[in-house]
Amino acid sequence: MKSNSPSAFTLIELLVVISIIGILAALALPAITGALARGQMTQTLSNSKQLHLATQQMALDAVTTGDTNLGWPGDIGSSWAGWATNLVGGNYLTTNDFKKLISAPGVVPTSDNPASPGKSGIIVYAVVENSEGNTVFLSSANFTNTSGGGAAPAATAKPYGNKGYVVFRKAGDGTILQARQTGSSFTNIIGAFTNVVTGQPSP
Repeated sequence: MKSNSPSAFTLIELLVVISIIGILAALALPAITGALARGQMTQTLSNSKQLHLATQQMALDAVTTGDTNLGWPGDIGSSWAGWATNLVGGNYLTTNDFKKLISAPGVVPTSDNPASPGKSGIIVYAVVENSEGNTVFLSSANFTNTSGGGAAPAATAKPYGNKGYVVFRKAGDGTILQARQTGSSFTNIIGAFTNVVTGQPSP
């Protein structure tokens, strides 16, 4: 007499299905990781825009009032402390907002003091009022400007390793670039850099 009960998966069939799912997941993981990093870099780009707008407002106030404590980073001592303290102290940003804007994945400020936050997901370059619009104002902390050329980010560099980096220019435009877009000719893609970099808290 024939049984009407449905046939069950054999152990071999079950293992084959699990193996196929595992292989598909392994193939999809790099794409998922890349998309996640790209999304996080987009957030840093947005944060850079907010920092640029606040700094630009401070620089405009410096021109209209003649206050030498205000301005672009290179105009007020080329130091992180001078730039950050005046941004927050001048009521362009709150302490909490500033802390959020300089944060990035794996790089969160350890102090509420803008002048010395301990860590930062960005680097600030010493642009001045007379700097060209394509001069780099901010970059993500995993990118390093060296002798007029850009060193490719190391795989362990926070916040994005060698997955890419963010660059934001004085004119108010920014971009997300791949780690390979560095080197002696990188200024054709990224823009000019000032010689002095403001003090960067260690990531």
